[in-house]
Amino acid sequence: MSHNPAHVQVVQNPPRLKAVGIGGAALALLAVALGLGIRFHQHHELVQWTDAQLIPSVRIVSAADPAKEHTIMLPGHLQAWYSAPIHARVGGYLKAWYKDIGDKVKAGEVLAVIDTPELDQQFEQAKAVLVKAQADANLANITAKRWQHLLGSDSVSKQEADEKTGEAEAAQATVLAAKADVDRLQALETFKKIVAPFDGVVTARRTDVGDLITANNESGPELFTVADTSRVRLYVPVPEVDANAIKPGMKVTLNVPELPGRTFQATLIGNSNSINQSSGSLLAQFVANNSDDALKPGDYADVQLGLQADPHIVSVPSSALIFRDKGAEVAVFGPDSRAHLHKVHIAVDMGTTLQIDQGLSLDDRVIENPPDSLMDGDKVHVETDTDQQLAANNTGKQGESAH
Repeated sequence: MSHNPAHVQVVQNPPRLKAVGIGGAALALLAVALGLGIRFHQHHELVQWTDAQLIPSVRIVSAADPAKEHTIMLPGHLQAWYSAPIHARVGGYLKAWYKDIGDKVKAGEVLAVIDTPELDQQFEQAKAVLVKAQADANLANITAKRWQHLLGSDSVSKQEADEKTGEAEAAQATVLAAKADVDRLQALETFKKIVAPFDGVVTARRTDVGDLITANNESGPELFTVADTSRVRLYVPVPEVDANAIKPGMKVTLNVPELPGRTFQATLIGNSNSINQSSGSLLAQFVANNSDDALKPGDYADVQLGLQADPHIVSVPSSALIFRDKGAEVAVFGPDSRAHLHKVHIAVDMGTTLQIDQGLSLDDRVIENPPDSLMDGDKVHVETDTDQQLAANNTGKQGESAH
């Protein structure tokens, strides 16, 4: 019997092909199982991460003990130490003025002169009346003495002598009245010269040569204004919550917009000792030296007040504050890993931080930037740097899964 090699090869190939097919199928199943396992693990991690997001992650900050002294910035305004609007005491026409705005003056120095023809005439007339009254009084006095001599010789009656004596006394009284009128007009004559009431600077001149001057016209504009600016008064409205911190002799630092970078010192000299109902503030008065005239009356000033801190006050970031229908609240992380909302009272708003005097203690762990949906008793997770890195990684995995 002959052996055909081709026939033998056909008989032996089917078992080998079957083994290869089974191996390939096994590898394919292994690859599919491995891929499903990886996807299941990723899905499991994603589910765990998603479940963890249901518990808010928060950052914790400790309530801080503020410095023993804190500084607040308040607005203030400056006024001259003395400022006097000068009105005319006599009527007439302005004859001349000698000082203009910005001129420095000494007490008693002439600022202007008023021409007063009517007053001059009244003064001359009063002097003439005084001379006549003195002459009448002299004659009446001589007559009274003569009648007293005649009374001694019984040449006149006592009644007539007494009448002459009375006339002499009346004439003397007329002299006194006439002299008083002369003195009054003489005093008014001195008001023809407008003089500076104290050392200072002319801050206003509202008259000119030839202007009609009305005496004692308080409703009209003043002729001049003179101010003593060697010192200036600083008025600062202090919030009611800090009113008790205003103590005698306390000092403040101030600066004005036109002199950036330069600071001045002022010392407390008094306060209103009452709270203004419309502004809720205490008006404090300070004095600052201004020998170089750097500060101007009417200036706005930024005033730094160093105030002693209340020992019950704690400091927290402004981002920890929650405003809801119950008012200002702060979320505190409790030992039960839950958030507890504390109603607080803000003593001082420092901008980035808040001074709290009610509702918190130094032992409290405050939640910074609490979620808007956070409620009292909610379970929270304290976020760490590791949690943030893990969250970033999971976010990346979500993107890969989507692809």
